[in-house]
Amino acid sequence: MSDSRFEISHLARAELLSPKPQETVDFFTKFLGMYITHTEGQSVYLRAYEDPYQWSLKVTESTQAGLGHAALRTSSPEALERRAASLKDANVDGAWRESDFGYGKTFTYQSPDGHNLELLWEVEKYQAPPELQSKILTRPSKKPLQGIPVKRIDHLNLLASDVSAVKNSFERHLGFRTTERVVDGDTEIGAWMSSNILGHEVACLRDAQGERGKMHHLAFYYGTGQHNIDAVEMFRDYDIRIEAGPDKHGITQAQFLYVFEPGGNRIELFGEVGYLHLDPDGETKTWQMSDIDTGLAIGGAKLPWETYFTYGTPSPLSLDQHIEKYAHFGPDGPAPDAAAAEHAIPDEIDQSHAVAGAPAS
Repeated sequence: MSDSRFEISHLARAELLSPKPQETVDFFTKFLGMYITHTEGQSVYLRAYEDPYQWSLKVTESTQAGLGHAALRTSSPEALERRAASLKDANVDGAWRESDFGYGKTFTYQSPDGHNLELLWEVEKYQAPPELQSKILTRPSKKPLQGIPVKRIDHLNLLASDVSAVKNSFERHLGFRTTERVVDGDTEIGAWMSSNILGHEVACLRDAQGERGKMHHLAFYYGTGQHNIDAVEMFRDYDIRIEAGPDKHGITQAQFLYVFEPGGNRIELFGEVGYLHLDPDGETKTWQMSDIDTGLAIGGAKLPWETYFTYGTPSPLSLDQHIEKYAHFGPDGPAPDAAAAEHAIPDEIDQSHAVAGAPAS
């Protein structure tokens, strides 16, 4: 067991970039019941009703959708210094800065694949005004009366050209353990990593385009599968694009619902939390491609090939353009880079009963 275990407490916040910032903010407030706590420049800061800090989500106007940054809170100020030193000792470029509204001293750096990451300890705890104070003492604010409110930020799923490099960095420098992974022969195509008992707070999937620094999805937590069922009906009525679900992954055993917010970023809504890793020296569970049906979706949901396995943000194409380009049907067949993506995706996924629209083998 590494000395660095448990020096990262949890995923504290993430910044989403959006070319449609007002529509993105409306999605999180009107549909997911998040509160706006601050606005500054081209950014809006939001929190869910059980998030402990001033904000967990920052929406910033940008020409493309994507991940601005993600920040992890350490377990102590000393842990922050040790994790930053570990990165610097490995010649990872990083810098100290004063952080955004509600947070203090922050160490910023990039993952081996170019994702913007931050480490911090100093936070300003959210104090609800009288009208939002909850009678439930462990709840920082009342449950909103709008939409189907999420409780908190849950996890981040990255896309990377090299899953192993990103995984190794989180393990070596941040003390994460890899709870589950998927391999295709000798190649890791997915890793789910945790710094606590949750199944994962950061995951990484192989980018079928071979590109760097992209995001697959950002997830928020409901805690009950019924909310996913209620939410999917709400999204259908109000024309929010639904990608897949509700269903349950074999990997993590968590209930999922995937949608796209109006700016183009994929958002996952987590129902029941899934498997908790209480065993302090539990081994990494390795999924083989022969078991991918169960790993993807236990209940029979179909994950769309043309988005779930090929689309991440930032993307040079809008979501609609991407779907059109990567659809494998049509008189001319797939575009050249779509064909390359098809080649990069293991045959077992192409042939999986849990995948909709996979290219014919």
